[in-house]
Amino acid sequence: MKPIIIIPARMASTRLPGKPMADIAGKPMIIQVADRAQEADCGDVLIATDTAEVLEAARDHGYNAVMTSADHQSGSDRIFEAFTNVGGEFDIIINVQGDLPTIAPADIRAVLAPLNNNKCDISTLGVEITDSDEKTNPNVVKIIGSPIGENLLRALYFSRATAPYGEGPLYHHIGLYAYRRAALERFVSLKPSTLEKRESLEQLRALEDGMTIHAAIIDTVPLGVDTPPDLEKARAILSHNTGN
Repeated sequence: MKPIIIIPARMASTRLPGKPMADIAGKPMIIQVADRAQEADCGDVLIATDTAEVLEAARDHGYNAVMTSADHQSGSDRIFEAFTNVGGEFDIIINVQGDLPTIAPADIRAVLAPLNNNKCDISTLGVEITDSDEKTNPNVVKIIGSPIGENLLRALYFSRATAPYGEGPLYHHIGLYAYRRAALERFVSLKPSTLEKRESLEQLRALEDGMTIHAAIIDTVPLGVDTPPDLEKARAILSHNTGN
């Protein structure tokens, strides 16, 4: 495998405008995410943005970056444009969200493991839910899947509902993906699907089209920075880690 890590960054967040450039421990958040991706040591790192300010910050910190359209409806469309712009012999595209400044580098590496199975088109991550409130929270997306190995699921469905029914673990989906090159090309060519629109979950488009998604189960849900309180948490974590 020859992976590339692409981090999409857009400034027009509704809950935290301009968040890619929010300062965390002396660096813009998008640079903290890129640092975690670089520490994962599993591929080149590329930032894909629609804003010149982010492009300049990336290059100032030594990262490759490309401008992409401001009209993309999803991160997958943005990373596909970025990927086609840079070319190369990469056969795996890892999509790391630009709001995960504290993610463990090992968790980024973990998303590659399911692709050792040739039947896997797209890989992602999950965490077993231990908080009972999360089981019924529609903002916590669940993976419904069948075990196919140690800490590995074949995803059958993703839902905001509490599922599956009955005794047994529930899994919190982490929206970090690794696509085979052909799978990403196929995915972005598809129109939004019925269940995707109903659940507001883009990954259902792939399942509805017959693509295969496997999920590696990791230990901890990474902090996604969507609100001002999330930003303060990330600042506290990274300031502590850097001794600031």
